[in-house]
Amino acid sequence: MAGGTQAVWRGSEKTASSVKEEIAKRWGKKEAETYDPRKNCFTYQTWQAKGYQVKKGEKAIRSRTLVEVTDPDSDAKKAVTAKYPKPVYLFYYKQVEQKKALSQ
Repeated sequence: MAGGTQAVWRGSEKTASSVKEEIAKRWGKKEAETYDPRKNCFTYQTWQAKGYQVKKGEKAIRSRTLVEVTDPDSDAKKAVTAKYPKPVYLFYYKQVEQKKALSQ
């Protein structure tokens, strides 16, 4: 599986719970217990950066996160002026494989 580094997870317990439910539907309740949003379920780009490739034909697990918009002109540091939901497409570790080295 992925190396020892953890991902930055910005989700909530509610989103983690919905991802866990989807993992249970696809691979069973026992597998869902191993789900950790910081260690084994990432976006396509994060898996790529870790040296993994999503297997052909795999379907993403849909989730969402809240994006905070800050006002750069505000006196308060990092004053959040708005929040909006953004869809996130995740892949569980069972859906990826290590990238193969290119032959020279």
